[in-house]
Amino acid sequence: MPLVRKQYPDIAPAGPTYSRSVIAGNMMFISGCTARGTDSQGKSMLEQLDVTLGRLVAVAAAEGAGPGSFAKITCFVTSIADYQLDSDRLKELFATHFQEQYPANSLIEISALAEPGLDVEVEAIVILE
Repeated sequence: MPLVRKQYPDIAPAGPTYSRSVIAGNMMFISGCTARGTDSQGKSMLEQLDVTLGRLVAVAAAEGAGPGSFAKITCFVTSIADYQLDSDRLKELFATHFQEQYPANSLIEISALAEPGLDVEVEAIVILE
């Protein structure tokens, strides 16, 4: 099965050393997305999460997949306490972006991300139809 490596520069620009997504059969692996380069970089973690989830859903949509096609996400955050600070807003973001069809989700606290002002990164596995 050939691997298809793709970039989505207008949705979620990737760095020079990786692909934004790799498609293998009906599985799409999306590299970690952040709010890098947006007005949300440097803002609250949940503002960054809103942009990040929007980017992931847009990348999946570019391949014909909807919010219910997300099988698994992994969230990397610089502070679990900040991530959970406003649980109502957090629930609202996930409900909105995934239309209440929640993927499996892992939450991992890390010391830093690639650039200052980035506090959340999310990678995903999407099942394509």
